Amino acid sequence: MASAKARTPGAKRAGPGEHHFELAKVNRIKGGPSYSTAIGACIEGDRMMVALMRMPAGTGAEPHSHPNEQWIYILEGTFAANVGGKKFNAKAGSVLYIPADVVHSGRATPDADVLFFTAKDTSHSLHGRKVA
Repeated sequence: MASAKARTPGAKRAGPGEHHFELAKVNRIKGGPSYSTAIGACIEGDRMMVALMRMPAGTGAEPHSHPNEQWIYILEGTFAANVGGKKFNAKAGSVLYIPADVVHSGRATPDADVLFFTAKDTSHSLHGRKVA
């Protein structure tokens, strides 16, 4: 088993025998402290992490990248995304795939918050690196 310490500051690290988590009660961390307005819960295991994040209407994440790949499932709202120079309006039910090291950004449209579930491998933390 990997280290019992979470890679992401403030994230919950699943311990031995822990198999059930209520995301609303786990924690509340920033999805990208230096580049994103997303806030929510994050849980890390040995090889995967998951997070449930909310991005307030009209706000977003500046261009950034990370060395781990990411999946983003939109539960509510519309996320105007840019992944590697390709633009998408991801609505509820959409899934975005972010390959490792690809610059991406996005904003919740002004009409509503965006609620999204995301999964990443634990080769790096939840947080990426802001691109200047």
